[in-house]
Amino acid sequence: MRRTSGWIGWALCLCASLTVSAQDYPEDDEMILDLIREDGTQPETGAEPAAEFLRCNKAAWRMPGQYLVILRPGTHESHVQRTIRRLRAKAARRGYLLEMLQTYSGALHGFLVKMSSDVLHLAVKLPHVHYIEEDSSIFAQSAPWNLQRLLRPHGGPSENGTYRPPNDGGKAEVYLMDGSVQSSHREVEGRVLITDFNNVPEEDGVRVHRQASQCDSHGTHMAGVVSGSDSGVARGAGVNLVRVLNCQGKGTVSGALAGMEYIRAMLLARPVDAVVVLLPFVGGFSRSLNTVCRDIVANGAVVIAAAGNYRDDACLYSPASEPEVITVGAVNSADQLMSQGAGGTNFGRCIDLFAPGDDIVSASSDCSTCFTSRSGTSQAAAHAAGIAAVILSSNQNVSPVQVLQMMLHYSISNTINFLSLSDTHRLITPNLVAAMPPANSTDEELLCRSVWSERSGVTNTDRAISRCRLGEEMMSCSSYTPDGVHAGETITVNSGQMECFAYNGPGGKGVYAVARCCVISGLQCQVHASPEPGQDAECVSPQHHLTGCTSWSTAEISSNSRPHHGDRKRCVVKDGVTSHAVCCHAPSLECHLLENISADKDQVEVSCPSGWTLTDCSAISQGSATLGPVAKGNSCRVRSATGADGAAGIAVCCRVRPPEQPTTTPH
Repeated sequence: MRRTSGWIGWALCLCASLTVSAQDYPEDDEMILDLIREDGTQPETGAEPAAEFLRCNKAAWRMPGQYLVILRPGTHESHVQRTIRRLRAKAARRGYLLEMLQTYSGALHGFLVKMSSDVLHLAVKLPHVHYIEEDSSIFAQSAPWNLQRLLRPHGGPSENGTYRPPNDGGKAEVYLMDGSVQSSHREVEGRVLITDFNNVPEEDGVRVHRQASQCDSHGTHMAGVVSGSDSGVARGAGVNLVRVLNCQGKGTVSGALAGMEYIRAMLLARPVDAVVVLLPFVGGFSRSLNTVCRDIVANGAVVIAAAGNYRDDACLYSPASEPEVITVGAVNSADQLMSQGAGGTNFGRCIDLFAPGDDIVSASSDCSTCFTSRSGTSQAAAHAAGIAAVILSSNQNVSPVQVLQMMLHYSISNTINFLSLSDTHRLITPNLVAAMPPANSTDEELLCRSVWSERSGVTNTDRAISRCRLGEEMMSCSSYTPDGVHAGETITVNSGQMECFAYNGPGGKGVYAVARCCVISGLQCQVHASPEPGQDAECVSPQHHLTGCTSWSTAEISSNSRPHHGDRKRCVVKDGVTSHAVCCHAPSLECHLLENISADKDQVEVSCPSGWTLTDCSAISQGSATLGPVAKGNSCRVRSATGADGAAGIAVCCRVRPPEQPTTTPH
């Protein structure tokens, strides 16, 4: 049986901080702000600022009267109980009753409370309260062309046309946060564990929770894509269902937080080396949800999320916007952006890669042998979760960010037509479609990716910032602007982590900071600044290689520094220019420079040869300002700002030297 259905998606509302200005807020928001103002703006201790109140920008997704009260970092469970008692007492004195629904004591400390909005002005000023987020709804987001597509780059299927990945993902466990799964379906029977966790809202117009066979098949379909015996990507992976969606595909932010806390507790009680957490939902930005996702990754799990089906910037949604999450967009069988009516896959810099997500055939909950076709970024995320399970089953010691880098490395590049996107999103959306790694990929390689920031504001003092993920090293930092007006970039070290800053120039239209983030065993990077403006920045240790240079000047727009290898590995600068040299060391690491200089072209490209990895892309001015360098895969592209002739690009290419091979220079 084959049924066709449209996509559904997990959606969370975009939360924004309500300030003490009532401008642009509807009447009920203004009432809340008035209550906060009437009661004063200082917390009762006088030592802490009043907490923020965050509210969903999509009115239809809000849950009035239900609030997440999140305490400050460093608090404990005793603070939670004390805050609850204090809030209950203050509300009672004013004639209000509260209903405590849930407490949190994992990645976040806080509680979920049902109360009148009239009590909010009391809650935001309690000691230890960091912010209050109004609860909101979440919704589910929903071929075999897709399985054969995953095998394209590294040899096709076997002679009889069967799907044969490198392994079956049997050493990995996948936690699926979704609705019901029909565990007796022949596709997933024996592979799915229905956990005892259940936190779902009542269905609209229905007074009882329905059985899995009466649900909309989203959870069953997801389980089938991950590990189904015929439709699955990783057919040996175990799937643990954590139910946070009802049969209409609807849940709550608070329920998702509770589900993540449940997974966290399970992993602490029973540690597992290879864990994937699949979040087939998208929606508006939620600080709370992003925080718990970040915590799960820090504890060793690979977290994969749907990008969303709204034909919009994925950075506006959670958990797609969380940098530590692997965010997956959807493509169709022609490797083009999935489109359905007015909707379609989300895009933008918060996307990590794309995967099959259109007309995907998998298990249906209608019966134990039924199948259905669905489309959406949920399906794309499930494919990525299966690939992650296969990678982890090959090497259970790799970190979450290494899994991401491997997925990017083995993806198919530059097959998607981005003409439907704006110029801005065309530039910063990765043109990568997920694919399986080869069966015998044993040699460790230096893997790098480019991380784009948000575009800065347009004033002279505005700047943009880009950071690498946990476990990555920043091997270079650059800036890009659409008009060539920028003051350059710098690197700072904050709590042991490098940060890449890009600075807008006078009259500029905004600038992007672009960090080159890399992984390999034993990689350690340092940053050394010019002693004074106009003096070169040098690598101090002879064991370190120069992998990137920055340049910044208050006097000269689009100033440049030139990387120089040799006895003195340094960034060569002009008068008034300050540079940072990024100097890195890893066992058997070697690096070389490649240049492409043209006096009669407004755009040049220089690429690292096979086996080498691009760590830095530098633009050298030939008399006119440049837009800045753009690193795409292993290629460095530079274009002049005015279209005038003359552009130059310098690439730093590095690799781990293969055993028993002499040092060579790429050509």
